[in-house]
Amino acid sequence: MANDILTPKEQVIARVSAYAALGDQKNLAQAIVDGLELDITVNEFKEILVQAYAYCGFPRSLNALNTLMEIVEKQGENVKLGNEPTSLLQQNSLEVGHRNQTKLVGNEVSGKLFDFAPAIDRYLKAHLFGDIFAHDNLDWKTRELATIAMLATQEGVESQLAAHINIGKYNGLTEQQIANIISLASAAKADKVIFGKGPENPYAKYFTGKSYLQPITTTNGVPMFNVTFEPKCRNNWHIHHRGGQILLVTSGRGYYQEWNKPARELKPGDVVNIPAEVKHWHGAAKDSWFTHIAIEVPSQGGSTEWGERVSDEEYEKLK
Repeated sequence: MANDILTPKEQVIARVSAYAALGDQKNLAQAIVDGLELDITVNEFKEILVQAYAYCGFPRSLNALNTLMEIVEKQGENVKLGNEPTSLLQQNSLEVGHRNQTKLVGNEVSGKLFDFAPAIDRYLKAHLFGDIFAHDNLDWKTRELATIAMLATQEGVESQLAAHINIGKYNGLTEQQIANIISLASAAKADKVIFGKGPENPYAKYFTGKSYLQPITTTNGVPMFNVTFEPKCRNNWHIHHRGGQILLVTSGRGYYQEWNKPARELKPGDVVNIPAEVKHWHGAAKDSWFTHIAIEVPSQGGSTEWGERVSDEEYEKLK
């Protein structure tokens, strides 16, 4: 359905939000320029980048706003400023925030954490929802789109991401749109791969989906490669003869599976020791980019035997 697809403007907002959260000023600048060409206004971008401080901290927000300011100063009269919010001043931000939060979520928000630390409940209501979310030049659906993109770039915020996915749905985002947002955020995160994403994988014929290969070291020692998989990408079943392989997971979410064994979910920090002569495959989860370093165990006469593809039916059984 057409309304299940993010518009070009919404795609840019997801990219801008993700790059701001990552502190990637170079790609953020290009995404802002792309958005200005699509008539996203300066004040809309301001709202998104100010909101970023609540989800990824003042430093990220300030740096992103500085990048926006530099672009606006450079482009001058060629940019559209857009509408200022009409809700900048509220007589009682705590009351306004309580109403906004309840309306945004669909019910009153309470819990043991807020009883334990009532100050954070007050800050959320009075400032985030009574001030930032009260600015009416950006609708709540767009604010949740931006929030989901920001959170999807960060580790250890799974419960908050899940909560905002539900809030996003409540405010009009579809399952497919949310999947698109997370995919764009994951792609932004992949752009910051520590050793570089590299060019498209020359071994593409042994992969389902698109992957990228960046050699780290290939001579006079232990061969090491940075491998980045787009969501749903995985390699074929294969066997390393004589010498095995070690995988060091650096970002995203993926899987490793040996023949006749269940698949193992992989996250950053996981290590996989693949023995020689063991049939296996590895690749990305459906909703995430995935990067690992592949270390070849040196061996005399080592080789890789490529086998059949991991079928869609088999792969779709995974979470």
